[in-house]
Amino acid sequence: MAFKVRLVAVSNRQPEWVRSGFDEYAKRLRGGIRLELREIGLAKRSRAGSAAQAKAQEGQRVLAALPQAAHVVSLNEQGKQWTTAELATKLEGWSALGTPICLLIGGPDGLAKDCLERANEHWALSRLTLPHGLARIIVAEAIYRGWSLVQGHPYHRA
Repeated sequence: MAFKVRLVAVSNRQPEWVRSGFDEYAKRLRGGIRLELREIGLAKRSRAGSAAQAKAQEGQRVLAALPQAAHVVSLNEQGKQWTTAELATKLEGWSALGTPICLLIGGPDGLAKDCLERANEHWALSRLTLPHGLARIIVAEAIYRGWSLVQGHPYHRA
């Protein structure tokens, strides 16, 4: 049985190139791992409401989308940057947990405090702020590359 990695991303509809880029790497995964996407819609932002209120609403939706026993990894620039080899080691460890793995990408204002507190780990793809669609593709490719390394597949060449 494959272990599941779920990318929970807060955003509105992304362009087709984002969906196809994510799907391309997700479908390449073999050998006991599945990558899926769960999209959480943005909270409405208005002149009357604050960005903090919108972020809090999004955070509630994200937390509601997580299985109770999930191992949660937030993606944010304050997290730790991992090499491909370190990610491969993480993937091996996560596969042994027997629980779903949920990776969280926040909305335009980031992840709510409750989401950051719920996270078991914090991962920084880069110190740059990345567009959410591009971050999805980078995550999918990084997971594919890391899992390829675990499986001894020649995709990753160091």
